[in-house]
Amino acid sequence: MAPKLTPRQQAQLAWLETVSQRLDRAHKIIEMMSTHHADESQVRGLGRMLEEMKAQGSGLGLTALSDTFGYMGTLLRRAGGHQIKVRGLRELLAGAKINLEGALRSASTPEPAAEDEDPGGAVSP
Repeated sequence: MAPKLTPRQQAQLAWLETVSQRLDRAHKIIEMMSTHHADESQVRGLGRMLEEMKAQGSGLGLTALSDTFGYMGTLLRRAGGHQIKVRGLRELLAGAKINLEGALRSASTPEPAAEDEDPGGAVSP
């Protein structure tokens, strides 16, 4: 019998499937920011989306991915040079894509069966 995914892994996979579309949207807005075509409402929307993804990712136990979204949101709110923000957001977006691949791989790999272990932890004489 083939090992099955845990309910936690199934929930992670369901959420991770929606993340790639959001990352594409974030990429589009970041590129618009680099050419000064993004208006303030698009930038605020990106910030809200990043904070929402951070909360959802941490709720599902995907800390590396949610931390990256948190860093992106912080950088977006920070004062400073425009080009520094754009460069930082591009680098963090690349890191988020790498973390997404790892999270997908981890969530789609069945965990080892718990029945192989000694459940009572009893010591034999």
